[in-house]
Amino acid sequence: MVKVNPEILVWARRSAGISEEDAASKLNIKPDRLKAFESGERLPTRRQLEKMSGHYHKPLVVFYMPSIPKKSDNGADFRTLKKETSPLSEARLGALLVDVRERQEMVRAAIEESEEDFPLSYVDSVSVSDGPDKLFGSMQKVLDFDLNEFRKKPGPREAFAWLRSVAEQAGVFVVLMGNLGSHHTQISSSMFRGFALYDEIAPFVVINEYDSRAAWSFTLLHELAHVFLGETGISSYEGEHVVEKLCNSVASRFLLDPAELQETDWPLKKIEDLAGRIEDFANERNLSRRMVAYNLLASGIIDSKGYGKLNKEFGKAWEGKGWAPYLKLKRQRMGGKLVSFVGRMLGEGILSVTKAGTILGVRPTYVRQLLDS
Repeated sequence: MVKVNPEILVWARRSAGISEEDAASKLNIKPDRLKAFESGERLPTRRQLEKMSGHYHKPLVVFYMPSIPKKSDNGADFRTLKKETSPLSEARLGALLVDVRERQEMVRAAIEESEEDFPLSYVDSVSVSDGPDKLFGSMQKVLDFDLNEFRKKPGPREAFAWLRSVAEQAGVFVVLMGNLGSHHTQISSSMFRGFALYDEIAPFVVINEYDSRAAWSFTLLHELAHVFLGETGISSYEGEHVVEKLCNSVASRFLLDPAELQETDWPLKKIEDLAGRIEDFANERNLSRRMVAYNLLASGIIDSKGYGKLNKEFGKAWEGKGWAPYLKLKRQRMGGKLVSFVGRMLGEGILSVTKAGTILGVRPTYVRQLLDS
C-alpha cells in the first residue's frame, strides 16, 4: 500500500469546507477512524481515498502527492476510468503533474524576468455556459486552423507537428510526456491522454506520448479547449464530465465534419468490417480510429454496445520504441517553442544551465547538445 501524507487528507477536507463530523458521515466511517487517518496512525484504503476524492472534490492523484499542492496545482480530474487503477500509477501521474508544474513555473519566471510577460487574452476567456459554438469560434479565431492543410500532411505524426506549431505560435507550450524520465515509469494512456496547465503567461499542454500518434492531434485540441476555458485538469478517454464532453465536441468539430459520417456507407453487420472501414476513414484524414468511433456513437450511427466492441478492436496501445537518437527524441518531445525559448533565455543569461536542463528534462551536461541537435 502506498503511504499517504496525512497532511494532505486534512488539507483536502478543510479546503472543501467539510467538518470532521460531516466527512466521517459522508465516508461512512466513525469520527475516530477519520482522526486516525488524518493523524497518520492508520492508512485509508484505496476505496476510502476514492470516496474522499469524490466528497472533497479533489483528483485522486492529489492524495498520493508527497506534500500539499500549491493552490495553482489543484486541477480537476476529468477522467472516467473504467478499469481498476493501481496506487502506483496514480502516484506516478501525480509526480508527473508536479514535475511539469515546476517546469512551467521556471518558464514563467524566465518570461517575467525577460519582460516578455504579455498576458494571452484568450486564456480563461470562455465559460462552459457559453456553449460549443462560442468556444469553437474563439479557438478558430486564435488558431486559424486549416483542415485542408492538416489533412494533406503525409501522416498523423506530420499532421500533429503542423498543429503543434499552430498552437505554439499562439503561445502554448506543447510537450509529449508519458513517464518520469525512464521507460520503467511509463504511464499508460488509459490513465491519462493529456492534461492542461492553464496560465495567462505560460500555458502548458502535456500529451501522453504512449497514446497512438493518430490521437495526439485530437488530444491537443481537446486540451487547448481547457486552456480557453481556464481549466487545469487531467483528461482520459470518453470522459463523462460536462467539461470533457464540451471539449470533445469542439475538438471533433475542428477535425471532422459530421456530414462526412452521414455520407459514408458503414458496414454495421460485422464488427471486423466496421473496424476496417473506420481505419481507412481515419487514415485518409490523419485521425485516430477511436476518435472516429466516438463520433459515430455521438452521431447515433452506432450504439454503446457497438462502440464497446470497437474499443476492444482498437484497444492495443501504441508501444512506441522511439523515433530517433536520445537527444533528438527529447527535442521532439519538448517541442520547438520550448526548446527555442530555453536556448534564448540561456543565451541571455536569464536561465542557468541547471534550470535549462530541468525544464528540458536532461542533465545539464546535455543541454547544449540538445539545443544543437
